[in-house]
Amino acid sequence: MIIPSWNTAPPIRLGPVRRLTAGAGILTLVLGLAACGSGSPSGGAGDTASAGTGSEAASGELTPITVGAIPIGDVAPIHVGVKEGFFEDEGLDVEIVNTSGGAIAVPGVVAGDYDFAFGNTVSLMVARDKGLPLQYVANGTTTTGEEGKDFAAVVALEDSDLETSADLQGHTASSNNLLNIGDTAIRLAVDNAGADGSEVDFIELAFGDAAAAVQNGQVEAALVLEPYLTQSLDAGLKAVSWPYAEAHPDLDIGGYFTSEETIEQRPEDVAAFTRAMRKSMEFSQENPEVVREVIGEYTEMDPEILDRITLPRFNADFSREAMAALGEAAVKYGVIDDAPDLDALLPEETP
Repeated sequence: MIIPSWNTAPPIRLGPVRRLTAGAGILTLVLGLAACGSGSPSGGAGDTASAGTGSEAASGELTPITVGAIPIGDVAPIHVGVKEGFFEDEGLDVEIVNTSGGAIAVPGVVAGDYDFAFGNTVSLMVARDKGLPLQYVANGTTTTGEEGKDFAAVVALEDSDLETSADLQGHTASSNNLLNIGDTAIRLAVDNAGADGSEVDFIELAFGDAAAAVQNGQVEAALVLEPYLTQSLDAGLKAVSWPYAEAHPDLDIGGYFTSEETIEQRPEDVAAFTRAMRKSMEFSQENPEVVREVIGEYTEMDPEILDRITLPRFNADFSREAMAALGEAAVKYGVIDDAPDLDALLPEETP
């Protein structure tokens, strides 16, 4: 079975997407973030939902907010929260606008096009390293922590000599973006396995192209995320590394961020959004069947594949320990210059 080569994730229903109005200075500053998507698909329909608290909810007057989110399984909880009314309970009227990743979400928040957006943890480390005043306000997705059952793996041919993360030393693997969370987590997993992560070479391949590249001998191993992971295993490839789980069993992959200006000037809206996201994360973790149903509503993933993919873990709280380990690896491997200031990057209540 040859996996079809796609440049994006499974087809998404296309629709209007808001255009950014970021000025030239902001766009110049974030050019280095162009590789900071989280392996996400492009395009998609903007979903709108209502949400609400306090006197506003009681009076029926909701505060409109816009959230930039990649149309992949990682962001299912915010869609679940809209559907279940958690945001309406907090007084918020949420419009979800699909983005293609950090290269759009980061300047979008900086320019004020989005009130909040979803982005992976290394992307936010890079943004702050470049001087952008962004901060997480809610977690989004976490590794399952289980080797053999996670939503991300490095795959290779069945008859390959590669068997574990340590075996990747001295070999070439692909990641969807270079100097970002994929290759950083793989290097850290190799280090944790007792080998040298610096001796893994990387080439950039979209997740949709990666498995076919392995099958054709263009690359020895490739990082793939769901649903491509399930499709790759169906095609006869084997998983040789579970980098997110092996980097740290509580590794947070991405979350929802905003600008420090928004946090200072609109504390009630930020607090309401954070409360609603916590409810959404907790509900999603406890109700995986609802998560799968909702993913099927905002993507066009094959229902048979959707039923079998491994979902991320949805933790309401970030793991400071895991974030510190990822930050150290990002510095070690030249992704960022300085260790991230976790007090500035993470919500105040992060344990």
